[in-house]
Parts: sequence; structure tokens; C-alpha cells
Amino acid sequence: MTAPFRFPRFFVTSPAPCPYLPGRDERKVFTELSGDHADELNEALSRIGFRRSQGVAYRPSCAGCSACVSVRVVAGGFRPNGTQRKLLRRHADLEVTACQPWATAEQFALLRRYLGERHPGGGMAAMDESDYADMVELSPVQSVLVEYREPTGPDGSRGRLVGCCLTDRQGDGLSMIYSFFETQDDSRPGLGNFIIMDHILRARAAELPYVYLGYWVKGSPRMAYKTRYQPLEALTVRGWAPFTGDSPAPIAPPPVETAIEAGET
Repeated sequence: MTAPFRFPRFFVTSPAPCPYLPGRDERKVFTELSGDHADELNEALSRIGFRRSQGVAYRPSCAGCSACVSVRVVAGGFRPNGTQRKLLRRHADLEVTACQPWATAEQFALLRRYLGERHPGGGMAAMDESDYADMVELSPVQSVLVEYREPTGPDGSRGRLVGCCLTDRQGDGLSMIYSFFETQDDSRPGLGNFIIMDHILRARAAELPYVYLGYWVKGSPRMAYKTRYQPLEALTVRGWAPFTGDSPAPIAPPPVETAIEAGET
């Protein structure tokens, strides 16, 4: 008789240049998410610092570096500061819809503008429409694509798409997998921050305790924005603990070499 749950097989990537800290290499440990228990496995791994990318869950496993720290916002305790309240008011007219994860040409055009402005030399810069469709649609877990649109026109026409976020629904919160937004319109500043706050408010309304933001990277200015959302928790050697800017030491990479099955790719 086949066991209902199989221990996952982990792999380790070869070292590659770190996209966040110059002069360092990154390495990841990952496993496949598939089958009837993909949601359960993804949730269990997310609580120990893994992130989902399409059909795999991964986390940093870098030799001699622990700068990447998993962080999550405590949704029920979040109180927007003055700047954040201003952004919430400025974008309160946006129409927000949680859609089935289905890729569209409109979304892809927005993504291309976003990447060209914010990450022109990044790993996603060469992504084509097929790659984007795979990112959105090949989800083995409960996912939605949250769209942010300007108001419907007086003639009933759909408003302009200005933001998107691929989001996983977990038992203990929302995990923001990837967001992108309009960066070339001065009338819509701070959309990235607004999307995060909208997720915090959505989690609170659904009585979900957390919003997972991925990794804060110590020493990387690109990741500093995540500390604006308080109360924030970081995954440490003692479990999840309050993040104050002088957070306890991050949790060590899992000993994948001693896992039941381990490989390298």
C-alpha cells in the first residue's frame, strides 16, 4: 500500500553570483511541489523559510553567508504610519480583484515595463510571454493573481491595469510570490508599498495572521523596504521572533546533505 505522504527529495544548486550582495555567491536548496499534498508541503516548508517558484520550493543555502532572513508581517498588529496612510488614501480608488492565475497580454506588457525600469539586468529581463504564463499558471498550490486597476470608465470600459501580485493562500497567511506595477506614472507613486499594505489588510479581513514577504537581505538596500511594515517577524535559530533591525541570528541552512535523499544540480 502506498504511503499517503512521501518525504520530499532535496537538491542543491551549484554556486552562482549573488543578485543582492556583490562579490558573493548564492546557493539554493530546493524540492519539487507536486501531487495531492503539494499545498501541505508548501505550507510546512514556508514556515521554515522556503519560498515557492512555480513548481518548486527553495531557500538559500549559501556557504559562509546567512544574510537572507525570512520575514513576515503580523497582519493584526499592523498600524500604517502617516506616509502609509497617505498612500492608502491616494490609491483608494483602485479596483482590486483576486483573479484565477491566468496570464494575459496586458499583464505581460505591464511586467515588461516594470522590469525595464526596475530590473533591466536582472534574471527575468529575458522572460517572454510563455515564461510569464508558466510563472503564473503552473502553480501546484492555491494561488490567485491580484489585479489593481484604475476606476471603470463612465462608458463601462475597464480601467488601466497598474499593478499585479501573484499570491499564495496558506493556512496561516498570504505569501506574496511576485508583484509588479506601473513605475512610469508620477500620478501613481508608491504602488509597490500600496500592494503590500493591501495584502496586509486582506489577510486581516480573512482572519489570517501573517503576510509572508520573502527574504530581507542584510546589507542590501533593495530589500530594506520590507522593514517598513511593522510588526515584522524574522525566522531565527529560536523560531519566528520580532524583527527590530537588530534581529537575532538567522536560522542556519538545513542540513540537506543528511536528508533522506539529496542531490545536486
